[in-house]
Amino acid sequence: MNELVTGDAVVLGLQPARLPSRALAISIDLAVLLTVFVLLSIGLAVATVTLDEAASAAIAVATFLLVLVGGPVAVETLSHGRSLGKLACGLRVVRDDGGPIRFRHALVRGAMGLVEILGTFGVVGCIASLVSARGRRLGDVFAGTLVVRERVPAGRALAVPPPPPWLVGRFAQLDLSGVPDGLWLAVRQYLTRMNQLDAAVGVSMGERLSTDLVASTGVPVPQGVPAAAYLAAVVNERQARDIRRVAAAASRGSQDGAPVAGPVPAFVDREFPDDRSAEFRPGGAAAPSTAPAEKKGTGTEGQAATGFAPPA
Repeated sequence: MNELVTGDAVVLGLQPARLPSRALAISIDLAVLLTVFVLLSIGLAVATVTLDEAASAAIAVATFLLVLVGGPVAVETLSHGRSLGKLACGLRVVRDDGGPIRFRHALVRGAMGLVEILGTFGVVGCIASLVSARGRRLGDVFAGTLVVRERVPAGRALAVPPPPPWLVGRFAQLDLSGVPDGLWLAVRQYLTRMNQLDAAVGVSMGERLSTDLVASTGVPVPQGVPAAAYLAAVVNERQARDIRRVAAAASRGSQDGAPVAGPVPAFVDREFPDDRSAEFRPGGAAAPSTAPAEKKGTGTEGQAATGFAPPA
């Protein structure tokens, strides 16, 4: 899918972290890792003083890989992209679509970091970050991740409007595995900014994104469903699956006696508030509804809350 371009200079996307803040976060992480590595090496040297030279060298290499590669991978996986340095600098590693990273993302970043940060003393990482439009190093490019600023003014946080009630759960059986991360990001950006777009531009972009989403899922848009409502319903379904996955992992951890997993990814809380009053009206603010109150869950409520009439 080609990059979306608007004619009204609306800023779309996450707020990537730049080189100074990333360098400070990496410096903090490296200081902690090197301290742990030195202390662990001294302890192992004392404990293995009776071993031969080959065994000592093997233990030293294993310790190096375990601490300086395995450590960052484990921390980023368990903390959903926030190491000690990133936490101190207000940064977080996310996927290209803004979702939480998983083990495979952290593993690729850690393996590439061994080469571009430790192997070249950070020279390759700095050059790649300066050249990249979003400040990504090679590890981010190969892993499909992005380091973003997590601490932003509360007033600037934009929420993705919820779908109409009559569309919630309608796409529960939809296969979303073939949707690329770049398309998810474009859809979420569109939904958060569509009220700032010209009406014609907003409708055109919504139809274009829904066409791309249909091509990825192989299921056409239901008849009578507007493009913006369809996009919001599909994104809401993906978010619901992420929440169920996190809840299931937390439940398994509590049953095994382990600590409950970390909080639900930040993008879930910020971008999908429980606010059924949001409307999908590209090009302007939502018009107040004069429809009479109905019993919760009816089609009339869905029309009044979102501005969409359920399809016949």
